[in-house]
Amino acid sequence: MSTITAPTSSSAATARAVLVAAFPKGLGAFLDGRTVPGSGEGITLTAAATGEPFATYADPGAEGADAILESSVAGAKTWGEMNGFDRAAILRNVSRTVEAHAEELAILESATTGKPIRDARGEVAKVAEMFGYYAGWADKLTGQTIPVPGPWHTYTERVPWGVVVAITPWNAPLFTAGWNSAAPLAAGNAVIIKPSEFTPASSIRLAQLAHEAGLPAGVFNVATGLGQTVGAALTSDRRVGKVSFIGSVPTGRRVAVAAAQAGIPALLELGGKSANIVFADADLERAADGAIAAIFSGAGQSCVAGSRLLVERSVHARVVELVAQRAARLRVGDPLSADTEVGPIITAQQFATVTSLIEAGINDGGRRVTSGTLPDALAGSSLAGGHWVMPTLLDGVTPQNRLETTEVFGPVVGADAFDTEAEAIARANNTNFGLAGAVWTSDVSRAHHVARQVKAGTFWINSYKTIHVAVPFGGFGDSGHGRSSGPGVLDEYTQTKAIWVPTRAAGAPFPSLSY
Repeated sequence: MSTITAPTSSSAATARAVLVAAFPKGLGAFLDGRTVPGSGEGITLTAAATGEPFATYADPGAEGADAILESSVAGAKTWGEMNGFDRAAILRNVSRTVEAHAEELAILESATTGKPIRDARGEVAKVAEMFGYYAGWADKLTGQTIPVPGPWHTYTERVPWGVVVAITPWNAPLFTAGWNSAAPLAAGNAVIIKPSEFTPASSIRLAQLAHEAGLPAGVFNVATGLGQTVGAALTSDRRVGKVSFIGSVPTGRRVAVAAAQAGIPALLELGGKSANIVFADADLERAADGAIAAIFSGAGQSCVAGSRLLVERSVHARVVELVAQRAARLRVGDPLSADTEVGPIITAQQFATVTSLIEAGINDGGRRVTSGTLPDALAGSSLAGGHWVMPTLLDGVTPQNRLETTEVFGPVVGADAFDTEAEAIARANNTNFGLAGAVWTSDVSRAHHVARQVKAGTFWINSYKTIHVAVPFGGFGDSGHGRSSGPGVLDEYTQTKAIWVPTRAAGAPFPSLSY
């Protein structure tokens, strides 16, 4: 990206220029170390900050999906036959290569998705960290020796599935491409990333860089295109060993059913409706800061967003006031400005969903505490037509309000008061989701009790939204199943093979242990 290194403002023209610099021959699927244009239906990309189209590319169609799978099957054989030490060395080089191209990747992500550049820079650093972390595990995948009755030496090996398909969302395409590729690669699998059709660019560039860093052809492919064409083909083909999916509950269920019908196991990370619980004995200033980070970072487009703020009644009004004051100070604006804290909603469809759910929350009795008016500098600029939703706090969001249980996936938090610890826990669990949550209190015993009682795969005490690739991440209930990080995820991406070796002299009788 030598021709575009530091754009000063977001626009369709800027996004177009950044894309041309990154992909002179245009967007397309990435396979066998090269970008291949599609031949199917045209897909239009829109600049979130302006609402204007900036690029089109073609869906690969069934023929393109088949070519990607053929490439990945061959890549899986090559990669799986390498020893773990060689794989580790290459993955460490991928980490270094991502670091070397950090600013380029951040600009590409921000310009094509509308993610604030400061967030994109942080996520690029995390992607480099992911590859470095799992490089450290690639040469440590060991089996066990298992004593059994009779003259046998019995041991296990962990073997890769072969081809892993990872379907990633539009809200954090680069981050989730790294999150869902580093571990399966460390385990010896080939990976196909199927990014959202709305945000494919950074995933393609990551695969290019991984290939340049030493991954053999076919080991890291990217299947651009539509879910109903390429996505459907990849999740129902027996050449695929395992599927991972990040996205909405309805789509995740369809993916899981399609995969199961083909005999393919699936790892699902779905939505959330996480509760942020504040007790009267908490540090209220700190809790308000945490509530802001929980919901408004990423413009609320996060599965772990703290979209419910439950506050003990005696301090409810004060906490609502503190959160509203902080929300009013957030800098909403141009994603490519280093000062911007909240950017636009990434897709037009999601923008419509968010605005309609705000109206629904108000109609159900919620009281809007924050302003919904765009800043003058934004309203009077070329960005006025973008997918902008101001940080929104609704108070009085009771259990009867649709926002109590409906995931908004935007910068919208619903607040309400509670009277007892038991009530707070019951309210937190009043959802089919179970992804995340938090409690704010100075009572250590209460903190651990609440953390244990709330049904969530990740729970924070006096903090919110910190995650790390070394720690297991995933949800309960409608938030999915399986864990997508930590050392344990390597079990998700390998199968256990048992091997029996006789130790008695040839010709001697062997006892049967079969069933």
